[in-house]
Amino acid sequence: MESMQNFWPVLAVIAAYLIGSLSFAVIVSRVMGLNDPRTFGSKNPGATNVLRSGSKAAAIITLLLDAAKGWLPVMLVGSYGPRFGLHDGTLAMVGLAAFLGHLYPVFFRFVGGKGVATALGVLVGVSGWLGLATLLIWVLMALGFRYSSLASITAAVMAPVVYVLAGDTFWIMNASVAFGITVMALFLLYRHAENINRLIKGTESKLGKKAESPVAAPSHGARRGHSHRRSGKLAHSTEPQPPHSDKHRP
Repeated sequence: MESMQNFWPVLAVIAAYLIGSLSFAVIVSRVMGLNDPRTFGSKNPGATNVLRSGSKAAAIITLLLDAAKGWLPVMLVGSYGPRFGLHDGTLAMVGLAAFLGHLYPVFFRFVGGKGVATALGVLVGVSGWLGLATLLIWVLMALGFRYSSLASITAAVMAPVVYVLAGDTFWIMNASVAFGITVMALFLLYRHAENINRLIKGTESKLGKKAESPVAAPSHGARRGHSHRRSGKLAHSTEPQPPHSDKHRP
């Protein structure tokens, strides 16, 4: 019986990781006939990059599903875990496992997204108020500066701060959960390292900007024909004429 109690936390963590490994940006794009989000824009399989495809519906669906896969394992452990001996320590681990599954999905060669929506889902699973506060920070930053990355970075940094400061007021603070949220924040900062560099350089794409379609190169024949006509015209008008031959002169 005791061995089973030790087995349930491991099973819960593995299940949470597998759920997190479902890359819904890729799945939704395939189902809706859109380009693979790993091939355009930031090449990040996330809701923001799906939005650059021009489909708001696909981006919203991706956002909700990515958040849901972070929320579901945490909610299940929080609601039904105690009867199986799963408490706050396991809750923190399954939330982190689902988040890491999104970052390094086993079903997609361990190449995943940045985890913003999934992290939000984990926070909502911990406490609806915590998720709402973090989402509000993201929305205010996004509306004010129009950079999704800046909003995500700010929300990531503030999430553990809000959890600790408002602990025992809106929710019961737990050290294991605080540690898990802090680890998620550090991973989010790490995954946004390139965005931070682009923000500093002023080259970061703004929220809602559609990815530019590649410009088709002219055909080889058309390019050769155009070049031939142009070079012929230049030869006729600008090239000097060779001197007359003197071989018939006495």
